[in-house]
Amino acid sequence: MEKRSDEAPTATEAAGPTGEGDSTAEGAPPEDGAPGASPGTGARWRRVLAGVLVVLLIAAGTGLFVRGRQIRDTPATANQALTDTAATDRVTGDVSSALATVFSYAPGTTTATKASAQHLLAGAALKQYAALFGQVEKQAADQKLTLTTNVVRAGVTRLTGDSAHLLVFLDQVYEREGKAATTAAAQLSITAHQQDGVWQIVDITSR
Repeated sequence: MEKRSDEAPTATEAAGPTGEGDSTAEGAPPEDGAPGASPGTGARWRRVLAGVLVVLLIAAGTGLFVRGRQIRDTPATANQALTDTAATDRVTGDVSSALATVFSYAPGTTTATKASAQHLLAGAALKQYAALFGQVEKQAADQKLTLTTNVVRAGVTRLTGDSAHLLVFLDQVYEREGKAATTAAAQLSITAHQQDGVWQIVDITSR
């Protein structure tokens, strides 16, 4: 049957004739020793592949190094409260002792308490304390007021170098002459800074 010239070629016809036994696709590099292969063609391809592998290995190694640095430099690993028990215990002890000292007084000890605060507090915390302690001195004298503060629990939430943030729970016992003592609980957020090897409280926020 005569084929019409305007019919579209089939997929087989479009692919062109193939010869049985012809396994080398057009455009693919011939193997060494194959008919038409130029000497060293296979060697050149092996060198190209080796070069590509070297580049990939270098890129992978660089990526792993950068990722390792990122992991080491994350905020979590920079927080010594998670890794340095000795430093954490030191700041907890210093801050707890300071709070118990500056928030404990009796009618005859307010002057000593105020003097201690000059060494244990600094920055905004010292300014806040100085502004309020004048009223405390008068109340302690007029009402024969005694305040005893005990740190029930203190935890360091962040410790980086010379700066620390803590959450502190206190029990405070108020005693007035001739009246029964009363106890109140307090919760404070504390920021401390290390100065000359001693941790000073620089900010106090009631929670």
